[in-house]
Amino acid sequence: MTDNITIPEALQHHVTTYLNHLMIERGLSDNTLAAYRRDLQRYLRYLAQERVDDVTTITAHHLAGFLQALSSGSHNMGNLAQSSVNRVFIAARGWHRFMFLENTTSTNPAAEIKPPKTGQQLPEGLSIDEITRLLDTPPIDTAQGLRDRAMMELLYATGARITEAIDLDVDDIVHLDDDDTTVVRLFGKGSKERIVPLGSYAQRAVDAYLVRGRPKHAAGGKGSPALFLNRFGGRLSRQTGWNVLKQAAEDAEITAEISPHTLRHSFATHLLQGGADVRVVQELLGHASVTTTQIYTQVTADTLREVFAYAHPRAQG
Repeated sequence: MTDNITIPEALQHHVTTYLNHLMIERGLSDNTLAAYRRDLQRYLRYLAQERVDDVTTITAHHLAGFLQALSSGSHNMGNLAQSSVNRVFIAARGWHRFMFLENTTSTNPAAEIKPPKTGQQLPEGLSIDEITRLLDTPPIDTAQGLRDRAMMELLYATGARITEAIDLDVDDIVHLDDDDTTVVRLFGKGSKERIVPLGSYAQRAVDAYLVRGRPKHAAGGKGSPALFLNRFGGRLSRQTGWNVLKQAAEDAEITAEISPHTLRHSFATHLLQGGADVRVVQELLGHASVTTTQIYTQVTADTLREVFAYAHPRAQG
């Protein structure tokens, strides 16, 4: 994508106003806001190439052209997957809706335009055997190994997003005296809090890290309240957390593609395979709508169909 395009200040101002709305009124996370900003900058570059410098002159024709450019890669839009095309277009559509509702424009040019439907992308998780190998990889005789194992055990035990885990403070691990249960206070999108129980494996890993690992990392810092610390005593970064997972997968000889969301996907899939109710999994994952969670039921349904096809004596013939 070329950088030799001057974006009109008026258009940039309206996008900044919208991003401020998303941050203040809707409480979106920094990562989500950054994604909106990138997507809307792509739209502004397209409009600049079309010599549009006034938001009130944008028409449905411009939106349709932008969607076509995203899909074809013209106008230096890059070679995007269809899911990315939809995401960028939805950001532009939300911006237009906001400006219409705020009376900045008298019409909403995006009202009747919808991105093309795509096939449902099923999340990929690891098998229970792969999860076990992965979680057993970090050594427990070093502060870093104790931290890495505790972090991965917590990710799989709670279904937390990597950012949610990195943002945890020590005080967010709560021991309930009445029934000897440990829970985690997670803060998801929009700073929405949810309480998730911590299983015994993860609890032991976190306790071991707090007793024998974290104090060694904390000694080099300035008293950070963060649960997971780097070797300088500061809060662990999201990128370092991702690298920990990637290295553990390599050490465990796991060939499947792995990302920070892999343990979250595995958490949801294994719960549903074990008989958990989809609405319980929805609460644990922090999904606003059960529809989002139901994608995992498709994963387990596919597994059931496969097992049936091979195992039932009259499934084929």
